Order: sequence, then C-alpha cells, then structure tokens
Amino acid sequence: MAADALSIIPGAVLRNLADKLYEKRKNAALEIEGIVKQLSTAGEHDKIAAVIGLLTNDFTYSPQANHRKGGLIGLAAVTVGLTSEAAQHLELIVPPVLNSFLDQDSRVRYYACEALYNIAKVVRGDFIIYFNKIFDALCKLSADSDANVQSAAHLLDRLVKDIVTESDQFSIEEFIPLLRERMNVLNPYVRQFLVGWITVLDSVPDIDMLGFLPDFLDGLFNMLSDSSHEIRQQADAALSEFLQEIKNSPNVDYGRMAEILVRRAGSPDEFTRLTSITWINEFVKLGGEQLVPYYADILGAILPCISDEEEKIRVVARETNEELRAIKADQAEGFDIGAILVIAKRELNSEHEATRIEALHWFSTLLVRGRAEFSAYLDGIFEPLLNALSDPSDAVVLLVLEVHARIAEEYHHFQHLMSYLIHTFHNNHVLLEKRGALIVRRLCVLLGAEKVYREFSTILQTEGDLDFASTMVQALNLILLTSTELAELRSLLKKSLVDTCGKDLFLSLYASWCHSPMATISLCLLAQAYNHASSVIQSLGEEDINVKFLVQLDKLIRLLETPVFAYLRLQLLEPGKHTWLLKTLYGLLMLLPQQSVAFKILRTRLKTVPFSENLKRTSSANPYSQILQVTEDGNRNQDAPNYSAIDFSSRLQQFGSMQQQHRNHLKNQLQSRKSASAAVLSQEIQRYEESQSSSTPEISRPPSRAPKAIS
Repeated sequence: MAADALSIIPGAVLRNLADKLYEKRKNAALEIEGIVKQLSTAGEHDKIAAVIGLLTNDFTYSPQANHRKGGLIGLAAVTVGLTSEAAQHLELIVPPVLNSFLDQDSRVRYYACEALYNIAKVVRGDFIIYFNKIFDALCKLSADSDANVQSAAHLLDRLVKDIVTESDQFSIEEFIPLLRERMNVLNPYVRQFLVGWITVLDSVPDIDMLGFLPDFLDGLFNMLSDSSHEIRQQADAALSEFLQEIKNSPNVDYGRMAEILVRRAGSPDEFTRLTSITWINEFVKLGGEQLVPYYADILGAILPCISDEEEKIRVVARETNEELRAIKADQAEGFDIGAILVIAKRELNSEHEATRIEALHWFSTLLVRGRAEFSAYLDGIFEPLLNALSDPSDAVVLLVLEVHARIAEEYHHFQHLMSYLIHTFHNNHVLLEKRGALIVRRLCVLLGAEKVYREFSTILQTEGDLDFASTMVQALNLILLTSTELAELRSLLKKSLVDTCGKDLFLSLYASWCHSPMATISLCLLAQAYNHASSVIQSLGEEDINVKFLVQLDKLIRLLETPVFAYLRLQLLEPGKHTWLLKTLYGLLMLLPQQSVAFKILRTRLKTVPFSENLKRTSSANPYSQILQVTEDGNRNQDAPNYSAIDFSSRLQQFGSMQQQHRNHLKNQLQSRKSASAAVLSQEIQRYEESQSSSTPEISRPPSRAPKAIS
C-alpha cells in the first residue's frame, strides 16, 4: 500500500512536505489536496486510504519533527480534498491527529490543532463520534505550556462547540462521566474550559444539563473559591443560571444536590458558603417532601452559619432556619426527629451563642410538635441540656430553662431537674452566685414558684453538706424576698397563720430554712409569726453570731426598708397589736454592732414607732434603752387569730436541732483544722531536726588504746 501511495504522490511533493519551511509544506499539502480530489472523483478510495496510510506511518509517526508537521498538514489536505466523502475515512485520519496532541514538540501540537480544525470544518456533524476523545485532548491543551498552542486550542474549541450545538447526534449521557472526572481539576485554564462547555451545553434546548447537575455541581462550587476572579465569576454565573432553571422546573433531584450543598456550606471560603446557603434556602422553599429525609443534614449546615462572620450569610441562614422550622412533617414522610435532635445536641456545644440559641429553639419546637416522639430520645439529650445550664450566656440559660420546663411537665423529670440544679450549685459556687437568682426566678415563672420552692426545700432537708445547705437556703431566701416573680409566693406566706395553704407552704420551707438562722427569721417575718421570730432570736447562742450571721443580718435590715416589707413597717403604727414584732426588731437591733450602718437604719426606724397606752415603759433617762414590757392585753393580741394552727414549740425544737448540727459541724471543722495544722507542724519540726542532724559534723576522737599490762 505504501508503494501504491508513492506512485500516486510524486517524490518532490513528499520531500517538500517534510521540509523545514512552512511554505514548502503548505504548497505540498495543496498538491496532495488536488491529487485526493481527483482520486475521490474517480472513486478510487483504496488509493486514498493508501495516501492516508503513507502520511500517517511515514510522517505523523516519524521521529523527525518536520515530517510530523508535514504529515498533519497532509491529513488535513486529504480531508479537504475529500469534502463530502471525508466521513468514510475519518477513522484513519483523526486518530493520528489526536495522537499528535501529546507530542513533545509544541509546534507539532500547534499544527495538530490546526489540522483538526480544518478537518472539523469539513466533516462538521460526522465529527461527533470522536467528541469524547477530542474533548479530552482539548481539556489538556487548554492548559498547555505554550501560548500559541493554547490559542490554537481555543479556536478549535469554539468550532467544536458550534458543531455540538447544531448536532442531533451528541450524547450527553456519554459526555457527563467525562465531565465529572475533570471537575475537580485545579488548573485555572482547565476550569475555564470546563465552565465554558457547561454553559454552552446548558444553552442548547435539546440537551438536559439540569438533569445531570448533581454530577458536576460539586465541581462548580469548588470553583467559587478559585484564586482567579474571572473563574469565580464564571462559576457563579453558571450556578445562578442553573438555580433559575431549578425554580422553573417541576422535576428536580433535590436530594443528591442537597448533600453537596450541605457539605459546601461548611467551606472555609466565604463566597462558597454564601452561595451554598442561598441554594439551600431556595431548596427548602421549593423542595417540599423530597427534602424531608435531608432536614437533619440541612439543619447541620444552617446552624453554624447563623453565627457566621459575614452578615449576608447570617441573614440567609436565619431565614432558612425559620423556613425549615415552620415546615410540619411527620415520620411517615421520612422526618427523622432523632437525627434532628442529634444535630441540635451537637450545636449546643458551639462556641457561638447565636447557634446555641437556635439549637435550643429546635428542642422547644420538636417538644411542642411531638412530645411522645421527643420523649423516646430524652435519655440521650437530658444530660447535655442540664449541662447547658452552666452556659456563660444568660440568653442561652433562659432558653435551656424553657426547654426543661416543658420536659418537667412529667414529675420525675421535674425532680431530676431540681436535684441536678442543687448538685450543680453545690459543685459550682460561682454559678450559684452569678446565675442562681436568674435560674431560680425563671424556673418559678415557668413551673410555678410554690412548686419549685417546695422541691428545693425537700432536697435541702437531707443535704449532707451543711455549709452548702446554709448557703443555698440563704440564696433562695434572698430571691424570695427580692424577686417580683415571687410576689404571689410572698402573699401566700403572709397568710400562713390564717390559711391552710399558707401554713403548708410555711412548714414545707421551714424544714430547710432552719439551716440558716437569718433565713428562718426572714421567713417568720414574711409569715407574720413575730412571736416565733423573737423566740428564734432568743435561742441563738454565742457561736451562732459570727461574721456570716452579721452579714446576713445586715442584708435583712436593709431589706426591711424595701417595698416588700412595707406591710411590716405599717404594722409598727399599731404597736399595741404587734408587740412581738417590736420585740423581734429590738432583738435584731441588740445583735447588731452599734457602729454599723444597719444598726443606725433599724434604730432610726424604731424611733418613729408611736407607742400607745398598751405599752408600759420602764423609767430611764435614755429613751433608746427602754425595754418594752408586754401587757396581758398585748399578749393576747399577738400576730393572728389562728396562731395556734402551727405548733411553733415543735418548730423551735426543729430549728434548735438543726442549729446544733451546724455547731457540731463547725466544731469538727475546727478540730480537723487544728489536727491538720498540728500534723503539718510536727512534720516541719521532724524535717528540721533531720536536716540539723545531717548537717552537724561528727567530732573526731583519738583511737582508743588498750591499757598496758601491769607486770
């Protein structure tokens, strides 16, 4: 066959085809074109095949670069000469040209582009059967190191795009795997090449690129973080166009794309996060039932973005979160409440307050929407919710309490919550000091003050750590005396002597309030049990009146001047009816150091009392040293008509017993400290003696001599 070709093409033409000068190669190619035209007209296709074989084997595969260049231009000339009959010889012409795209010589690669361009111009649609191979070659050439080769490849690329858009033989199904393989390439030239093809194919009405979007969507999102502004812009434009198509299309595979968007929402690149969250927002609005199985994944992407540094992302994420929470889906549609709770639980540990808050909103939403389903997962989330009570954010703590309040509708959960709070306050005194009032007050609003205080009191009655029990009772007592949320509870306590409910509450609190003398006195003042308050004061021993006691007493004296105790101050206008109140206040006055501010406050208040004929004063030059004597009438008019409804003698014994435990505990503490100090001192003395003995040098003595024998 090669011999036939040599007889067809003159030797001079073949020599010029391999010449180093382009003009000579070009002229030789024109002569070959003419020869092939004649052969084509004569129908001698065997000879044409022989010519193609000669050009392929002796030229395009030659080790000489000029021969390879000549072979390429020769193959293009053959195709031009064949014109409409070129299609039947393409399987011989195209492969050697494609092989030349890999040539080490950049000029050969350039002429390969030129040759394929001329071939494509001739065969047009018949060219499609080689599209995947040509696309693969162009993808590589788009990143060629030689600028001329890149330029030639771009020209060829535009022509191939024109051919594809007008062809009805193009197979998108065969092309997509090829595209998907290359979408994660990092080379900027290749990326531009790929985005260009996606855009062109999407513009063809007969090609359904939207149906294959999940196959290359991740790659497009990956390009949004490219260092090149132009590539980011092109990728964004392509994505925007696809999103618009999704809005207008009735059939979209939201599920597969949702997985990609969720993953990209966590990208370190700001623009990628914004675009993915925007897509998720649209999907939530459009997806409907298709997205129900993906709600947990979507929520996992949204919640962190609510605290994003970029405001645009935060706004879209919040909007999406609200849309998602408003959708009411059930388990029959694939709604997985367990998966949602796992995400919300995870985000409780987020470093961002806004994210933690939204996670808690989801707990509340799910609890309201399906308590039975929520309860099935309660064991796994109850402890994290309890731990969240130690959150540094007040807003988070308040929301946690709201969730707990809903859970605590069942009594055993309520008990667990109260016990945990006591345990937490025991282990974290700073939390009690800084957050105790906030937590207790909010719980009282959500669960009822009486219920909360009764449970706290029940737990503290058996508290083994007496110091903590006293501290906790003092904290609860201060909240009781100062918080507006507990106004109804205070009103009920004021009726303790005349109302069964008030009496029960008083007795319930009294059992644990005995841990603190000042809390007990405060409780009696609230309950208007002034006789018992005076008895409690009289029962105090020397060891009870310490610095802590005086600090608490100082707080109480100042609280007596607040609106909470306005009723008590008004009762001082009728000293004949409330003589035990006077005796109680004077008792407190006598416990205060005279130079203290609290002493002066209380003394000033007592100076304003208008004493009546029911009170007899002992003669004394100093009006402030007068001791009040209670007359029989005054004694009968004490406190309230049902004073005997409460066995105060037993309560006094109860108080005394509890205080004795505290005294013994204090003595044991002091004894332990003394013992520990003595042990430490003993160890120090021992170490000192050992160091002295080891540092004292031994005194050298002369060797002893045996006595001489007496002869």
